[in-house]
Amino acid sequence: MERFLELFQSLDQTTSTNEKKRALTHYFKTAPKEDAVWALFFLSGRRIKSLITSRQIGVWAQEKSNLPHWLFMESYGSVGDTAETAALLVPGQTQEFEALSLSYWMEERILPLISQTEEEKKEKVFLYWDKLPSQGKFIFNKILTGAFRVGVSEQLVAKALAEAYNITPERVLSKLQVPFEPTSAFFDNLVSKTSSDSTSLVPYPFYLASPLDRSLEHLGRVDEFLVEWKWDGIRCQAVKNEAGTSLWSRGGELITHSFPELSEELSRLSFSGILDGEILVYENNKPRAFGHLQKRLGRKKVSQDMLKKYPVTFIVYDLLKLGTEDLRQIPLESRREKLLEILMEFDPNFFIPSLSLTANSWEEVKELRENAISQGTEGLMIKKRDSIYGYKREKGYWWKYKVDPFSIDAVLMYAEPGSGKRSGQYTDYTFGVWEKGELVPVAKAYSGLTLKEIEELDRWIRRHTLEKFGPVRQVEPFHVFEIRFEGIQESNRHKAKLALRFPRLGLWRKDKPVSEADTLDNLRILLRNVDNR
Repeated sequence: MERFLELFQSLDQTTSTNEKKRALTHYFKTAPKEDAVWALFFLSGRRIKSLITSRQIGVWAQEKSNLPHWLFMESYGSVGDTAETAALLVPGQTQEFEALSLSYWMEERILPLISQTEEEKKEKVFLYWDKLPSQGKFIFNKILTGAFRVGVSEQLVAKALAEAYNITPERVLSKLQVPFEPTSAFFDNLVSKTSSDSTSLVPYPFYLASPLDRSLEHLGRVDEFLVEWKWDGIRCQAVKNEAGTSLWSRGGELITHSFPELSEELSRLSFSGILDGEILVYENNKPRAFGHLQKRLGRKKVSQDMLKKYPVTFIVYDLLKLGTEDLRQIPLESRREKLLEILMEFDPNFFIPSLSLTANSWEEVKELRENAISQGTEGLMIKKRDSIYGYKREKGYWWKYKVDPFSIDAVLMYAEPGSGKRSGQYTDYTFGVWEKGELVPVAKAYSGLTLKEIEELDRWIRRHTLEKFGPVRQVEPFHVFEIRFEGIQESNRHKAKLALRFPRLGLWRKDKPVSEADTLDNLRILLRNVDNR
């Protein structure tokens, strides 16, 4: 554990990528494999299921530190994180630090808490707090609540591990695309130079397009690019080989069971390889709104009624592997030629190629973009014909040219502190629209304001608070903001019975009185239009 605390401190105290990589490489070279695999688990963004809630941590920390509730909450208001507040306020280490391994802490102390009563958990947490320094308490608290994260990229972790064991980063990255158990056996297989991946059902790291940040004309000649629709579905890699079939989301989740018809179609084919594309609910040669697709997600068993009501199609736009050959380094145009040939044996009810659109000038590309909504898409993808399949957000090859987002004018209702560097300011906001003379919350947003605007709004929030609910402040209904979003769908989880996709702040409408903000009826009309497109 001490070695892992030193690593965490080294990573936390530098912004240099080279220094972080050096610290990671040293750790992987020197740590026992049973510790290294747990470190890899957390460093790659994995988290264990929450064993204790943040509320419990807060209540227990108040008791352990013998502080009044109001003082703990004031401290939390400054820090903005319960786990960190508890680590700072609970009395310092009172027992000798035990030189126990990270794996011992995880497997013998932390994970066994799952089967214990709340009182037993509390007793153990108090005991372990006494054995840990402040930073150790912080990491311990974060792990318990399932919120532990380390500020390094998966790519950097893969490079460091690859350097430590003289293997390729690509091998590590491929293995990290799927859930794994942090065991010595997994780690041995990962770093072994002899193990074979020929029948692995693991996807490749997804390549992501960049938002278009320049004029189209600055990209180059239009004939150097392929232009496709940007589909509003679930990004997916379909893997097929002699070991079976698998479907993976961009988030590394196995979604095969949610779309059995696609898996069955793959199973009957002689094809072996990896396809990249988008899953959509698709009817009459046209995609339906994203909300329909969500009905299928997360299901381990899909009923026949669900299959008929929400039929899906995999729109394929890239071929990453064919047989045992990795095609990612050959030009996109060549990959596409192979893809179109291969898809001829697929059932077009389940797998179809993404259309390559005709555009002889950038003006024609702009005209295509204007028609995107009528096609049920989010805009256009613009890809260099000679591009390789890059890694994550590597810029310069693929661009997304989206239509202008939906927008509404909504009223600021609630505010709460941010986290990290924003923990001392009110930066997370809840907005509402009018319904029968009352404001109804419809969206939360925190991105889009400048630092100067954040500071101005923070000062106003502190002076115009109507009521406090823990860290949340209800404010006077005075400020109107433009809220931009990518889509809208029904949702029983919200009072408004709808949810906005990817809401963020647009203009601060200081010119508009709250009485002129949008209504819930306007959003319902928008929902109907989206559903019927």
